Amino acid sequence: MTAHVVLYHTASCPYCVRAERLLDAKGVTGIEKIRVDLDPDQRVIMMEKTGRRSVPQIYVGDTHVGGFDDLYALDQAGRLDPLLKGEAGA
Repeated sequence: MTAHVVLYHTASCPYCVRAERLLDAKGVTGIEKIRVDLDPDQRVIMMEKTGRRSVPQIYVGDTHVGGFDDLYALDQAGRLDPLLKGEAGA
């Protein structure tokens, strides 16, 4: 079982596509994708939650991972898989 993943994104964001591909490669299914380019209210919510304007913004469970670079760095450090599995201390 993998943790619930939320991906704030836009249609024209290459880093959003890369983040989704990395998560797909990790076996994550059912990513909750929120399009902030279609819904300005969702962009405001994203900015309030994360303190960031840029996309993607990724949550794994209750953990704000950040953007694609943050997600990739977490994977390279060997900490993404445990986080996706919901393991404490990831």
